[in-house]
Amino acid sequence: MTKQNSIETDRLYLRPPAPEDFDAWAAFMADTEVQEFLGGVQPRGGAWRSLCLMAGSWSIMGYGMFSVLEKASGQWIGRIGPWQPEGWPGTEVGWGLARSAWGKGYAVEAACASMDWAFTHLGWSEVIHCIDPRNGNSQQVAKRLGSRLLRQGKLPEPFNIELDLWGQNREEWAARNGKPDVTRA
Repeated sequence: MTKQNSIETDRLYLRPPAPEDFDAWAAFMADTEVQEFLGGVQPRGGAWRSLCLMAGSWSIMGYGMFSVLEKASGQWIGRIGPWQPEGWPGTEVGWGLARSAWGKGYAVEAACASMDWAFTHLGWSEVIHCIDPRNGNSQQVAKRLGSRLLRQGKLPEPFNIELDLWGQNREEWAARNGKPDVTRA
């Protein structure tokens, strides 16, 4: 893994998924409340496949959601970052945190770093967040990031779920953060 594929924030480390993440990843995927808006609970075997799917995205696409580690404890607390599988409604920075990490501002902190990374390293011109209209917590994260409701969208097979697409473009992100326009690195 190169430095370019990892991010450090004040309280978090973000890096591509690794085998040592699996037990925490499996617990995350088995939590009914956590998975309510993330596609539903998966058994341990399904969690293994989803971890490998994300690692495969890093291998094939050069990006995927990061594993998020809390600096203070070293614990895996979620997955956040760029995501655009075949047929996806746009270039997404998404998030999902273990319940123990909720309410601490970690989603905003990690998503902000991931959006910077996507605009800088991937050269994306827009970032979206696919959010179920009933998911008020994710809507609040999106608002704190400066994102707004852009349009409706539909996830591809096998999901076929209609969702709200929140987000912003590169120029809006740069203006919000008081930075010059971010260019491809």
